Amino acid sequence: MLDAIRELLFGPDDPTKIIECSANSTCEITHAIVGALVVFVILLTGFAYTTVLERRLIASIQSRVGPNRAGPQGLLQPVADGIKLIFKEDLTPNRADRFVFYLAPLLKVIPALLVLAVVPLGPKLLIPWFDGNWYRVSQGLIDVNVGVLYLLAVTSVSVYGSSLAGWASNNKYAMLGGLRASAAMISYELSMGILFAVPVLLAASMSLGDIIGEQRGFFNWYVWHNPLAAVLLGVALIAEINRGPFDMPEAEQELVAGHMTEYSGMKFAMFFMAEYINMIGVSVIFCALFLGGYDDGLGLVSGAPILGVPVLALKVIVLLAIMVWIRATVFRLRYDRLMSFGWKIMLPLSLIAVAWTAVAITIAEEGGGDTAYLISSIVLLVIVAGVGYMLSRTAGPLTPPDPGQTTMVPSGATSIGAVLLQFVGVIFAIPFMIYETVTGGSREQSIEDKAKS
Repeated sequence: MLDAIRELLFGPDDPTKIIECSANSTCEITHAIVGALVVFVILLTGFAYTTVLERRLIASIQSRVGPNRAGPQGLLQPVADGIKLIFKEDLTPNRADRFVFYLAPLLKVIPALLVLAVVPLGPKLLIPWFDGNWYRVSQGLIDVNVGVLYLLAVTSVSVYGSSLAGWASNNKYAMLGGLRASAAMISYELSMGILFAVPVLLAASMSLGDIIGEQRGFFNWYVWHNPLAAVLLGVALIAEINRGPFDMPEAEQELVAGHMTEYSGMKFAMFFMAEYINMIGVSVIFCALFLGGYDDGLGLVSGAPILGVPVLALKVIVLLAIMVWIRATVFRLRYDRLMSFGWKIMLPLSLIAVAWTAVAITIAEEGGGDTAYLISSIVLLVIVAGVGYMLSRTAGPLTPPDPGQTTMVPSGATSIGAVLLQFVGVIFAIPFMIYETVTGGSREQSIEDKAKS
């Protein structure tokens, strides 16, 4: 019994029984079909229970209970929501372009399902078969040598879903919502594409398998090599999928429901599904580029490849919780400030982050390897942090609160969670403070000019 378990975990003792799946056409076709079905089922299940995670976590933050009626602990709530949406009346506006109206939800969902096709979900795994041989298969669909370009191409297609949904609805509110969403996604996609260059430079490859392979070991994760790029990419990915505080399509108080105004029934559910599948997709992408992918940091996955998927799933759940936390605690940006933040802050900082990595790599190649790289990275980090601190210090003083105003202090404000929340808030506030510093003078000047006129 112990020998059988050991073989399942570590493979057979006889290496002649091991066959590469890529060298066997039958195994390759079977792996493609089964892998696609598994990824599809994982994404659909993950989408359903990401909604439960969001509703329960936001309820906990707001001192509510959350869904707890459908099934044990509310775990069947996604099933109840799906049944409700299936039986809702599916309406189509009379003057809508029907073909494009039906096509737009597909253009949102299909890229969300395809984005994980090139991301390895774990190291290669040995699987026993009935012929007595063991087949080494990859835990993922395919690892192409231009995987980063594939990600950029697929993620950009979802912009068409938002813009075409607004245009085809023949509704002014939907059209404006689609334009706003498209403009925001395109603006932040530019920063996202620039930041993708950081792990490509560090790994000297566009293959996601190579990028993950270069991050073996906790301190080799690229988030430590360039934390500025990691934070900026996280912000850009959140904006790319229209999550709060960048959720312009869902600003109900302004534009009803954005490009989804005229959608109902299962077509609305497809937009809803695309958002949550994209949350999972961008979490996996961020893990692959900056958090070592399926690497646990301790070498356990290298010894037991079957642990790769659980390790990656744990990282994704943590990132999903952070996205929900941000949505529950950060106010939605006003549209003009959202665009200014993307072009005036995100884009220049993204270029600085790429230059940081390029300079550090050049110094390492010219001046002596890892030690020179580490020293140059630390120096550049100190310079960037120092400039950011100086710009934040030049901002005007905060307005003191009204002494007569009643303030509510939550219980447990000195707990570890509250301290951690304050720390995360400070980290996310730095780019906004820089933005206020850069644009504050121009706003004050315009106010003075208006007052004089």
